[in-house]
Formats: sequence, structure tokens, C-alpha cells
Amino acid sequence: MVVNMKYLKLILIVLTFLVFGADRLYAQLEEQVNYFQMEPLDDSLFIHIQQEVFIDPPDPKAEIIADLRDPNNQTLSIKGVIFPFLAFKPDTRAKIQVYPFKLNLGESINFGSVFTRVLDKIKIKKIVAPPSAYQISSTLQYINPFLQLFGGERFGFPIKSDIGLSFGLGTPYSGPLETNLIEANFHILGVTAGVFSSLDELTNLNIMSPHNNLYGTGGYQIGYVLPFGNFLEVSYTNVFTQPTTAQIDRYKMIIRNNGTSIDTIDPHVKIIDGASINWEFRYPISVLGSTRGKIYVGQYLHEWHIGYTGRELSLAGSTFDFRFDAMPHSDIREPEYVFDLLVQKIFDGWSFSAIAIGPTAILGYDAHNKFTFTSLFLNIRLKVGTSL
Repeated sequence: MVVNMKYLKLILIVLTFLVFGADRLYAQLEEQVNYFQMEPLDDSLFIHIQQEVFIDPPDPKAEIIADLRDPNNQTLSIKGVIFPFLAFKPDTRAKIQVYPFKLNLGESINFGSVFTRVLDKIKIKKIVAPPSAYQISSTLQYINPFLQLFGGERFGFPIKSDIGLSFGLGTPYSGPLETNLIEANFHILGVTAGVFSSLDELTNLNIMSPHNNLYGTGGYQIGYVLPFGNFLEVSYTNVFTQPTTAQIDRYKMIIRNNGTSIDTIDPHVKIIDGASINWEFRYPISVLGSTRGKIYVGQYLHEWHIGYTGRELSLAGSTFDFRFDAMPHSDIREPEYVFDLLVQKIFDGWSFSAIAIGPTAILGYDAHNKFTFTSLFLNIRLKVGTSL
């Protein structure tokens, strides 16, 4: 299969910026800062700080602010709760004082700050780091505390270590409102066995157009992660029964409004009606202190996918999820590009770190062959438990 070169160039530019271009964003060593927010880039230290004041469970992405300006009244604020600085052990206090990733909250503001403030706050010297032990394990990689409304990695939890379950809405690569698929899987020793079904309400919400959508009626999938590390997964997908003529007509029908309503058949709507062999080659990686992330290339349901997904990236005081997926080639559908940007720390209380919300979109060709947003919606993800 030949992939259009202009799409490959776009994909390479985006991935190059995400992985390598950002390492030019750094700052010089600065003077002593006594009022600062700690960038959540050191999970172990953040957990240790909270354990010393009996916060259970600790949140590795908690908002921690140190106010050391008054020698007689030094405090540490953790998610809005203030603790005396002396409540922490001497070595912990020392680690906080010399912590390299600080946001200076006592900075001076000038007329140019409206343009430069965000860049001034970026104090990141190490953009890319190795992944967690869970992410590189061929038998534990399915464990994932994040449940996302549209697409993305499956929500997975262990029953006992390398035996567990996972669930997902849409496919791992799909965008908002483009597919009716839902799935459930059982995992054991790197083997995945699961079923998928349909939930048409997911696609009925799309008021733009069902053009280029992906539909399924019901089927099964079997997969295996090669036992040399979590870098290659292969799977087989098939349907239980062929979709009926009525189902095909319902899914492929598109209504175009050009003064009058015209019912027509959309040739680019894909319905899963047979078997496919799928694979994904990925490299787990931590970008901007993310607790989970990977770059990947693969083939799923006879469609190519290249992209990046990351959870809880930290930049200039903000914590967010980011996903980009490019589908440059399909046997039926037209090329499309999926973007997610989900911002954490919006809500209060327990939802401070448990919920992230933000825009999700698909860029592609509509029914009139115009390159535009074919779907635009709000996505939301829940975080169950602590980060891995």
C-alpha cells in the first residue's frame, strides 16, 4: 500500500516537534526563589512529601506551593491545604528548597509579560525520560487507570498482577463521535481476548456528518504482546455475524442539506464485516513528566495509524493529556487526523486530579471533499487510583 508523501511529511513534522523540538525550551540557572510552585515532574518526591503528612492516597501530580519568604512562618501548601514547613523532615525540606523545576510565584510583572510570561515560567531541562516499569512490561502494560470517553488507550485494572480486565469506548485510535464500537477484554500473561459490540448513541450525537465513520455490529479479538518488552503487539479481529442489509443501509446513509434533503450512500463509511490482522509497534516514553505515554505506528482494521499519546504532561504549571493520531491510509475511509487536549486541575476536591476535560477533534475531508473539522466535541477522562 502506498501512503501519500504529503501526509507522511505532516506526520513527521508533528512527531519531531513533540519529541525533539521541545528540548530547546529551557532557562538559565536563576537566583534563589522563596515563593514557588513545584512542577510535578518527580513522582517519587511528590508522593514522599504527601506521605510525611499522612495524605492517603498521595497524588504524584498534586499542586504543591512553597512559601519560604518569612523565616518565622514558612509553609507548604498541598492542594490548598497549608502545612508548616517544619512539619517535614530536614532532608525533605532540603529537597524542596533545591528542587530544580520551580515556577516563581514572586516574579515581577512588566509590560512585556503578556507575551513572555509563559515562556519565562518554563524551567524544564529534561524533556524526555524513560517510561515506568508497567509500561515496558509485556504482561502488565494493559494496567491503565485512565478511562476516556472517546478513543485512547483502554482502561485496564489487574485482578492479580498480570491477570486483569480492560474496557474502552471507540477504538484506541478513534476520535469523537466517529465510531459506535465498545469493547471489553480479558488479559493474562500478555494475551488479550475480548469482544466488541455497538452503541449507536455514540455516533448519533454527531450533528456534522457521519461521513468517514467506522461502524461495527459485534465481534471478537485476540491479541498478544511479544514477551521481549512492550514494543510489539499483534492481534486478530473478526465478526460474529455479517451485518445485515438493513444495518449497512442505515450506517452508510448520509443526508446532505443543500436547500433540499437528499439521501445518498456514502462510499467512505466503513463497516467491519470480516477478519483483519492488526499490529502496533510502539515505544513507551515519558514526555514533560508524563505518567504514561508512547509513540507508535501500526495497522488496525486495514488502516494505518501513526501518532503519540501522553497522560499528565506538565508544562508551566499546567497538567494535561495530549493525543495525536494520523490515519494516512485506509482501505475504505479517507485520511484523517485526531487531536485531544484534556486539561487537569480544573475542578476542586477529589476531582482536582481525577478529571481532565478539553476539546477533541477530527480533521479530514467532509462529504464535499473539503478539508475541515469533520467532528468537534468535548472529551473527558477519569483517573481511577494513582498514577503508575
